[in-house]
Amino acid sequence: MIEKIPHHVRGAINSTLTRRVFLAGVLALPAGCNAPGTGLVSVGANYGPVANEPFPVTGIDVSARDPELLRQEVAFSGPYRPGTVVVNIAERRLYLVQAGGRALRYAVGVGREEALNFQGSAIIGRKAEWPSWTPTATMISAIPRYAAYAGGMPGGIDNPLGARALYLYRNGEDTHFRLHGTMEPETIGTAVSSGCIRLVNQDIIDLYDRVPIGAPVIVLQK
Repeated sequence: MIEKIPHHVRGAINSTLTRRVFLAGVLALPAGCNAPGTGLVSVGANYGPVANEPFPVTGIDVSARDPELLRQEVAFSGPYRPGTVVVNIAERRLYLVQAGGRALRYAVGVGREEALNFQGSAIIGRKAEWPSWTPTATMISAIPRYAAYAGGMPGGIDNPLGARALYLYRNGEDTHFRLHGTMEPETIGTAVSSGCIRLVNQDIIDLYDRVPIGAPVIVLQK
């Protein structure tokens, strides 16, 4: 059954931005689906283990990652009001638009096929922590082993949606396109499997806390 969008919109989007800090103390920029303030936050606080979660969220070794794959504030121009989520499939980046020509940028992994099937506008119609996952009929057809989860897979460390999911809706209906976490940080910045838009768990938790239900989303293919 299709879920309807809640009538209320939760909270305001936090204006806290993040930057990475070099060890020497020199400031610099920091780090279904298978699916601006001025505060500085250290790399360890951003990408270390996440406490108070029902399942483990392990830390990420940022020293071994391309700095371009780390969450950071960037200059941003476009016809989008603050609070809009802009997903650029070709760039494999997601932007949370801020005031003053800025945005928080997150690196994402996209699906080889599914991510190419969705573009245009939507809204965040639902949010879930440690969401369950149910593969679509198309996914089961393409990957028969997914049939074992036709009734749904509970949230947890083996669930491909990771720690959080943001569900995109249009006209009150679920589009089956999600922004979600992943237990496979090495897939970020790539086109991966049968997926929607995936972020490392630390980033999807950060985005989840900033974006309310009803927030606009724009998906760009070019």
